Amino acid sequence: MSKRTLLIAALVGVALPAALQSSVKERTMLPAENIPTLSKQEQVSFGLPARLKIPGISVDDGVEQVGVTSEGEMGTPKGPVGVAWFSLGSRPGEVGSAVISGHYGWKNGIPAVFDNLYKLHPGDKLYVEDENGIITTFVVRELRRYGEHDDASNVFTSRDGKAHLNLVTCEGVWNKFSKSYSKRLVVFADKE
Repeated sequence: MSKRTLLIAALVGVALPAALQSSVKERTMLPAENIPTLSKQEQVSFGLPARLKIPGISVDDGVEQVGVTSEGEMGTPKGPVGVAWFSLGSRPGEVGSAVISGHYGWKNGIPAVFDNLYKLHPGDKLYVEDENGIITTFVVRELRRYGEHDDASNVFTSRDGKAHLNLVTCEGVWNKFSKSYSKRLVVFADKE
């Protein structure tokens, strides 16, 4: 199976490669020996994400749920504000990598939610509030940039038995023909 860049489609609406569709199927059909086992104390039920708060860059926005569209594309936030959680993956706080995307560089100069995502640094805190009002804290580990054809499978998966939150946005140069930016910025964060 090819592990091509999965997050290209996260924000620009290009077709997701078969790798994501296969990856989603694999995640739901893993053999029991590959699923991390948690003790009763570690088993916590997390609600659906409702708000993403990033005080360092003044983000406090509602969270939409997105999946894969009928065209095989990952859904995106409806507008420049608000973020989109990939609901076919982990919930923020659960073991695995939860992925939330937001727009950058909205048309006509309208500010977008992740315009300043690049200003985050390791150690900065991110907060996800769930539908029950419970807040889970994440700490930025690193920022990484990906080209259009880079392998980004690690954005959607994790096998270390820990909870992660990965924020995805566009970056780079706008290509008016492909209607896409040249790069993707991913902020990798770990549950505190």
